[in-house]
Formats: sequence, structure tokens, C-alpha cells
Amino acid sequence: MTFIVSTHSYRGGTGKSNISANLAALLALQGHRVGVIDVDIRSPGIHALFGIDPHTTHSTLNDFLWGRCNVEDTVLDVTAAVLPPGAPGIAGKVLLVPSSMRTGEIARILKEGYAVELLNQGIQSLCDKLSLDYLLIDTHPGVNEETLLSIAISDCLLLVLRPDQQDYQGTAVTLELARRLEVPQLLLVVNKALNAMDKVHLKEEIEAAYQTPVACVLPLSEDLIRLGSAGILVAVRPESPYVAALGEVVRLMQHPSR
Repeated sequence: MTFIVSTHSYRGGTGKSNISANLAALLALQGHRVGVIDVDIRSPGIHALFGIDPHTTHSTLNDFLWGRCNVEDTVLDVTAAVLPPGAPGIAGKVLLVPSSMRTGEIARILKEGYAVELLNQGIQSLCDKLSLDYLLIDTHPGVNEETLLSIAISDCLLLVLRPDQQDYQGTAVTLELARRLEVPQLLLVVNKALNAMDKVHLKEEIEAAYQTPVACVLPLSEDLIRLGSAGILVAVRPESPYVAALGEVVRLMQHPSR
């Protein structure tokens, strides 16, 4: 049975793709088969973290949504990208479904949209055919039809926010929608907290305001800034405070088989 996790934020720039990619790495290092699907079709980008050249991918999620291929034809094995250099192989896998970076494909989505129910069928098919333990959905920021679908089918929703008033207000809206959709588990992830901030106090303050658990408070990471989306921090600096904090998210996600 696949445990589906959507990583979402009301606004862009919160770091949800880095969170999704590094969580996938941590889960794979525990021996799990992990799928990652980029449903941010209007502004895709998580492929870069796994070192994928968008010009060399033959099939993407867009091709599946336009009926040009089966969803399993879009899958890329990116497990090697989550391993530190020289590390031995692992029992787990990270399997990525990227979205297209081609201008024409993005323009077509913006102009014509796509059948959201087909996306749901593709997600269910991926879970079954790849025998996934986890599927991580990297969503499009804000609220739209495909975002609501991703949230509705999730076992766990990770809502990412920064210590920022606009993020606070948008998170309240998204949380209310998630509660109406009866998502089984809701977790907040606070990202880009300055080192000078009292993270314990910040966590308590946000939990009290939203009546929702804060899985972790992630620091504004210089390591991530240096990487510049050119890798997975778990593979480069596994001892980083950012990676250690994400370990708490893995611990809290309530997979029924664990």
C-alpha cells in the first residue's frame, strides 16, 4: 500500500521542492521504494535537484496527460543522485516523474489545461505498477484544480511556510481546504528560519495559531544556497542541521505499515 504525501505551499519560493527531494532521499536510504512526481506543470523544477537534463528526457508527465505514452514510460531512476560519492548501493529506490521544461508544452498547459481526472489515474497507476512504499507529490503553489486533487488523495499533507505574514495568511486558507477534504494527516513545515530566531518558541507559536503540528523548523541553510538546486543535500552534507530536521518529518509521517 502506497503512502501518498503532498508537499504544498500557498506561495512560491518556500523551498518545497528541496524538501520533497531530500525527504525522498531519506526514505530511500531507509530501504523504501519512493516515487516523486512533479505536478508543478506550469513551472517545473525538481528534476534539476536530481541532476536531470530536461533536454534529454524522452517522456514527461505532459506526454502522459496528452495521451502520448503510458505513465510508467515517464519514470526515471534517480537513486544514484541521493547517494554520497563513493557510497555503496542501497535497498531503496527513488523514481522520478518529471514535467516538461519545453516552452511549447508549458504554453499548451496554460492555454488548454488538461483532464485532472487523468492525473489521478496516472498517480494510482504509478503506485501500483512501481510497487511504491511512498509517493511524494511536489505541487504547484496556491490553490487550483490539480492542487486540490493532490491534497484530496493524500495520506499526509506537508504544508510549507516561511516566518512571513503573507505565508501565514495563505497557510490558514490551505489548511481550511485540507480539513474540508479530510486529509488524514496534516503537518506544517516551517522553512528558512534565521539562526537568530528562537525555533522552539516559533514552533509553539505556529502550532497554537493553526492548531496543527509543526513537524520541524528548518534553518535558512547556507548549504542549500551553495548547492543552488544542483544536488540533494542528503547526498552532499548528510550531517547538515537541515537534513537532521527533516529526519523528524520522516519519523512523524504515519505510514500504516510502519
